[in-house]
Amino acid sequence: MEVLTKQKGKYLKRSNKSDNPSTSFPVLAVLPVIAMGVAVSYLTFRIGIFLAMDYLWYEKTIALLLLLAETFILFHGMGYFLEILHVVMRRRSLAAEEPPLPPLVEYPPVAIIVSSFKEPLEVIEATLVSFHNLTYPNKHIYFLDDTRYDLSGDDAARMVAYRNDVDALCERIGIPLFRRKWRGAKAGMINDFLAFTESQRMEGFEFQSHGGTSPTRDKYIIVFDADQNPFPRFVEPLVARMEQMPRLAFIQTPQYYTNFETNRIARASGFQQTVFYEYICEGKSARDAMFCCGTNVIFRREALLDVGGFDETSVTEDFATSLKFHLRGWHSAYRNEVLAFGMGPEDLGGFFKQQFRWARGTVGLLRGIIPLLLRNPRRLSAAKWWEYLLSSTFYFIGPVFLILVLCPILYLFFDVPLFLAKPEVYLLFFLTYFVLTLSTFYWTLGKRGYRSRDLLLGQFLMSITFPVYVKASFSALLGVRSAFVITPKGTSQALPWKDLWAQLALLCLTISAAAWVVNRLIFETGGKGGLVTNIIWCLYHAMILSTVFYFNQPEEGEKR
Repeated sequence: MEVLTKQKGKYLKRSNKSDNPSTSFPVLAVLPVIAMGVAVSYLTFRIGIFLAMDYLWYEKTIALLLLLAETFILFHGMGYFLEILHVVMRRRSLAAEEPPLPPLVEYPPVAIIVSSFKEPLEVIEATLVSFHNLTYPNKHIYFLDDTRYDLSGDDAARMVAYRNDVDALCERIGIPLFRRKWRGAKAGMINDFLAFTESQRMEGFEFQSHGGTSPTRDKYIIVFDADQNPFPRFVEPLVARMEQMPRLAFIQTPQYYTNFETNRIARASGFQQTVFYEYICEGKSARDAMFCCGTNVIFRREALLDVGGFDETSVTEDFATSLKFHLRGWHSAYRNEVLAFGMGPEDLGGFFKQQFRWARGTVGLLRGIIPLLLRNPRRLSAAKWWEYLLSSTFYFIGPVFLILVLCPILYLFFDVPLFLAKPEVYLLFFLTYFVLTLSTFYWTLGKRGYRSRDLLLGQFLMSITFPVYVKASFSALLGVRSAFVITPKGTSQALPWKDLWAQLALLCLTISAAAWVVNRLIFETGGKGGLVTNIIWCLYHAMILSTVFYFNQPEEGEKR
């Protein structure tokens, strides 16, 4: 398998052979095992301390929140370690490389579709033109225009002009165009298109062939976002695998951004996903628990029809539909090979909109996963339940980060007796786990050619997004519905600082707490280990929060 990675400003090919199982396995096996052992010991000790606490109710409440936050970190850390172990052991058993796919003898029909909601015309055109370059011979290309032309808030003349431009674009490059009465966002659009190709009904649908093919009942459906440009050989290896495994519902491929070089937000958001696409997805696929990510994915039509099409109840229809596949006994897979490039968000506003949608959808699905698990735990294997719980709870990282930042502040200002006031135990256990986690994280990705600086930027960007994750998590848990919002493309502008008040307020609090504790260190007597431990964590959080100034300023040459 080959992927592309960015190093020193260029995209370079590298091979997964760099993960030589004979050399990587001992290190990758030992570090996670030690880290998980430390984590279990730490949690056992922490729970014992918490139960033995004799403090006021509000102090115990805050201490409980801290314990839950630490448990979350350890829970997801162990999930990451298990993914690494699973991937490495699987590669070791397969001699590091899977056997090549057999060449296709027949070429079953494949529909290449892109659903667009008011995307820029230049973005749409680049994607549709790239479809013509696909080497697969039996393909049918469709553009699904999901733009709402009936919204009262839009400029009527401008929307008429946009619709005419879309019509002209599709006619000029010979791409069939499909429209219908808007409902159900992207999921509803694809479901309506499938229904249309099944029955050939014209009521309520608009189809313009533009010299292309008539709607056909293709065996496979490949879905792209409007900004995704596939490589010419995208289709062949995926179809070959699907033909080899008849119960395979879909195969997901990675997403990588073409605007790495031009924009710091796109660069950081791309590297934020590096861990997910490089190890997590492979681990999920090995456990037959991979979920689709909405683009760069091939579906089996039969499987889609079997589960009733895409789930229209969630803004992350891909994640919800994956669960439906697995509940119906279908399988999933991930191919770790870069076969397409897209565009990432280019400013904090766009990134926040993208993350809110992802967080709102995945956390919202948790409300359905837990009842399913409690009612019938045997419907899925323990490994699948574990993976879905990990994925659906990931965006609780927002509330967790907020708790971790506030706790040392409360201790330094008000002497709230949190566990961080016991530095000897904290340093022995949690810090050990923290160092082991970072070591494994950077060592594994360093083996694949990624630089620590780039990975750090991705983690910092995720951290300063905590208000978005907090809002999305609580709105999802409370069942508050939200509209589907696309991620803006091709724009780079700073957010008004008033929109970043949460990050700035927390930064001021951490700096103030650190400054205040200097006075306490000078004039107070007695043990100062707790003060020193907490001031270190305050400074660490202040460093992270201060990156909001870096990310909210377009680089020279980016300003529009």
